[in-house]
Amino acid sequence: MKLFFASDLHGCLASTKKAVEAYHASGAQHFILLGDILNHGPRNPVPEAYAPAQVAELLNEYKDDIISVRGNCDSEVDQMLLDFPVLSDFAIVLLESGKRLFLTHGHLYNQDRLPPLKSGDVLAHGHTHLPVAASMGDYTLFNPGSVTLPKGGNVASYGLLEDNKLSVVSFDGDVLSETNI
Repeated sequence: MKLFFASDLHGCLASTKKAVEAYHASGAQHFILLGDILNHGPRNPVPEAYAPAQVAELLNEYKDDIISVRGNCDSEVDQMLLDFPVLSDFAIVLLESGKRLFLTHGHLYNQDRLPPLKSGDVLAHGHTHLPVAASMGDYTLFNPGSVTLPKGGNVASYGLLEDNKLSVVSFDGDVLSETNI
């Protein structure tokens, strides 16, 4: 099974289109959204090509492929535009290997405030806009970075899980970070 991860779209249509194109090119079976889908949030600049309603329309075309969690900028109003659930603070996905992916945005659960994890689990979150794929001893930390507003001098990126390898990839195809799980 191959999974595609995107986080922190923040309502940018151009970035969302790039993410959808990368999702198609990846051949992934599922499109995981780690929150902050439609709104830019009060601490972020309004992205160029800010068009939350059109982002919703585009993502709704993939509603059967999407697994999503709520970000700190997501709300009940956003759910009214989206045809897939976005208001859960976390989701747990069981991998074929028996390991679990704990999916969350990162504002409630993160490496400083861990959710209940078993040894070998993966904590996958966005929120910081910083790409990470690293073993943390008992668990793996994964953050695909931000599709729209990368921070820390990083470029826009997304994530992939394939053959027990987590990778953060730029839209130019460069692997920014990766680890085996």
